[in-house]
Amino acid sequence: MRGPVVRRPGDAVVLVLATAATAVCSVAVSSGRVGAVEAAVFRWVNGWPSSWAPVLWALQLGGVLGMPLLVAVPASLLRRWRLVLSLCALVPLKLLLHGELVKALVQRSRPGSTIPGAVLRDVPSAGIAYPSGHAVVAFGVAVLLWPYLRGRWRTGVLLLASLNAVARVYLGAHAPLDVIGGAALGVALAMALRLTLGVPRSHREEPTPTGPGTPRRGGGPGARP
Repeated sequence: MRGPVVRRPGDAVVLVLATAATAVCSVAVSSGRVGAVEAAVFRWVNGWPSSWAPVLWALQLGGVLGMPLLVAVPASLLRRWRLVLSLCALVPLKLLLHGELVKALVQRSRPGSTIPGAVLRDVPSAGIAYPSGHAVVAFGVAVLLWPYLRGRWRTGVLLLASLNAVARVYLGAHAPLDVIGGAALGVALAMALRLTLGVPRSHREEPTPTGPGTPRRGGGPGARP
């Protein structure tokens, strides 16, 4: 593995919050119905111009199951082995927790079956919709990449994950809480992997050198003017 790593307490806090958000969304959709407010948000996004469909269809590809493995290829070329391992582990974890656990406990059908007048753009009209697997993958990948990126790159991966979730609503594949619950589950999985495998230490977390040869700071005795 490359370079020193840390396991940040803040990641544990986010893990707890994301798990709680997943639970709240699961309870909210457990009846199988789509509430009036959620349906109104769905219709607003789903009703955007059809000319936007090619762009939004492309954006939703960021949540396909093979995306973590695709991102792992350049990560391996950069010898970021912890990131590679995390990305590869995200796939079976997604299949286990999303497909075998959450979907088994909470079942809500797709908008084609639950929201009258839903516009379906090359997506199934029936089947279990909660939580969105695309959102799980997109946000899981974004959160795993975050410690390895800086500045605008960090903003970019989170923006792409968010647009992926919006695209799934626009296409008619999911209602809003489907993608919110999926996003929360993806964040939780990624945080669990970050805590298990560690993340690169940032410059701010580098230990401060101490000892006889360490330059002194400030205006104390021995400081140069």
